[in-house]
Amino acid sequence: MDIPKVFLSYSHDTLEHKKWVLELATRLRTNGIDAILDQWELGAGSDIPHYMEQNLANADYIVMVCTRNYVEKANMGTGGVGYEKMIITATLMRSINETKVIPIVRQSGEKMVPTFLTSKMYIDFSKQDEFELAYDNLIRAIHKSPLFIKPPVGNNPFERIDAKPPEVKHDPIKNIMAYFAIEYEKENEHLYFDDILSKFQISRLMLQHILTEMQNLNLIYYHTSSRSANYYKLTQLGIKYIVDKGIIK
Repeated sequence: MDIPKVFLSYSHDTLEHKKWVLELATRLRTNGIDAILDQWELGAGSDIPHYMEQNLANADYIVMVCTRNYVEKANMGTGGVGYEKMIITATLMRSINETKVIPIVRQSGEKMVPTFLTSKMYIDFSKQDEFELAYDNLIRAIHKSPLFIKPPVGNNPFERIDAKPPEVKHDPIKNIMAYFAIEYEKENEHLYFDDILSKFQISRLMLQHILTEMQNLNLIYYHTSSRSANYYKLTQLGIKYIVDKGIIK
């Protein structure tokens, strides 16, 4: 699995702020993110422009910690922040759909980001008592693991069941068992009705009928629990069926 590389851009406002950024970067690394921070990388005699250019270009994401001082420097193009802004802006110009810059705000009162980022959504780190929520939003964005996933589009409830032939009409049990086999190989042994439904062009009633028939043949069983979601799972006979039918080699 690729480890996302994240460059942290911030202004050295106070020792307290530098410590806050250091702790944020440290925690990112503990959560599977290769955080790049000047406090680790730069020492006496280091080439600062080279450090910025190299890491800004190679980063998967750039997290901009927007304090009021950071925003002022970025807008005025002064200091290291201003230099980073020029590089980032050039990168953005080369790709209109660029999404690698993630602004986070750490300000009291009005929330400000650099002018060239005003169209972007930011993550609000301004309230310490809501830090965990903001941090969760940040690492989900970096890992591309949204809290809410768009559900699949279901069948038209006003369309006749026989309006279009289902994909599973020739050998419905074998086709659905093939789906079970694929998911089993992914170590996903628990399959839910709606997940199966989304994979086949078939009505809910027809799928329920086929699954019931598969249960009667002891190919799958239906697990029910008052404490967790209900799911279907292969039986030993179902695994034998998959092998005997040549569904997997």
